[in-house]
Amino acid sequence: MERKIIYWSLFVHGPWEMYLAATTQGLCYVGSDHKGFEELKNWVQKKFPQHQLEQDDQRMHIYADQFAEYFQGIRTSFTFPMDFYGTPFQQSVWNALHEIPYGCTHTYSEIAEFLQKPKSVRAVASAIGANPILITVPCHRVIGKNGKLTGFRGGLKMKAKLLDLEKVPSNTKGLNTHAK
Repeated sequence: MERKIIYWSLFVHGPWEMYLAATTQGLCYVGSDHKGFEELKNWVQKKFPQHQLEQDDQRMHIYADQFAEYFQGIRTSFTFPMDFYGTPFQQSVWNALHEIPYGCTHTYSEIAEFLQKPKSVRAVASAIGANPILITVPCHRVIGKNGKLTGFRGGLKMKAKLLDLEKVPSNTKGLNTHAK
């Protein structure tokens, strides 16, 4: 029987430090900033108990390079393959997040309306919270209806830093939701 492996590497760029993990199919996990290996280990044990973690910095180089470009302000989207698993609804929400342009935000309600499920705002928020691939699937670009930062697996401090990096004006988060 073939060994099932999830490869990982610690990504460090300036003040940013997070674990990246991938299957042979693509990136499957991005950890929270400065959260430590336990966060990745617990996620794998919960979602992929039959897989083993194996550090492979060389294999993870393609992902680390694009993340470095993102944090340098050079890259606004990612082109590497992704391998994320969730319910069909979660995947529809995660796919919708890819429609939010760099430097823009949308509300949970707007995502629900985009999916033609306007009454499912809480389910949308729950699916966003279950996103295993932070930054790449840009859940940090989703904010509360009142323009405030709300729930983010990486914490609100990380969310604010990502939006600042993307130059989303702090006084218009949620109010200036579409690209000009």
